[in-house]
Amino acid sequence: MTDLLAQVGDLPTTLLMGILGMVMVADAVPLLGVLVPGDAAVLAAVGAGRPATGLATVAAVVAGCLAGWSLSFLAGRRWGERLRHSRVGGWIGESRWSAAEVILRRGGGRMVLVAPFLPVFNALLPLAAGGLRMSYRRFLGCAALGATLWAGLYVLLGTAARALTALLPGAPSPTAVTMAVGLLLAGPVLLGTRHRLRALATVGPTA
Repeated sequence: MTDLLAQVGDLPTTLLMGILGMVMVADAVPLLGVLVPGDAAVLAAVGAGRPATGLATVAAVVAGCLAGWSLSFLAGRRWGERLRHSRVGGWIGESRWSAAEVILRRGGGRMVLVAPFLPVFNALLPLAAGGLRMSYRRFLGCAALGATLWAGLYVLLGTAARALTALLPGAPSPTAVTMAVGLLLAGPVLLGTRHRLRALATVGPTA
């Protein structure tokens, strides 16, 4: 694993950002996104440690997220109910789908904005938003802001983690340690956001 991460750090910046963008597209797809460590991929890109990777990482993440979420939104707009009652919908789970709809009805665009901070729901909320006929323009604006905030947070966490890594003597791989420390720092933020959204979902929709 250490050797693989070292090779990632040696990739040209353009190629690294292209791969990161494709990872974020996959991360935005329901079911597939569960298997794709989008946050770890962002931290790995930051861990490469080149001056150009900060803004480039944010741009790649935002572009990839918007592409993937737009596909999910359009799929929900066209085939929402069919997907919901298909085998794919069964894999997702009716409880998760219903929770996503409750969250969107109560919070609207604000919930799309925080979607990047919610594993599983980050891919399901765009699908549900399309099914609920949310305006695509509104969806895209909220999604772009949310993706930018999420990417910016992880770039900051990755930068802080890499600075801490430099203080560790004999660290095996700056990229590996940056990923580990960054995920550790992100934990409280993600857990707090998930707790608030879980509480919102269990209240049920207002009349």
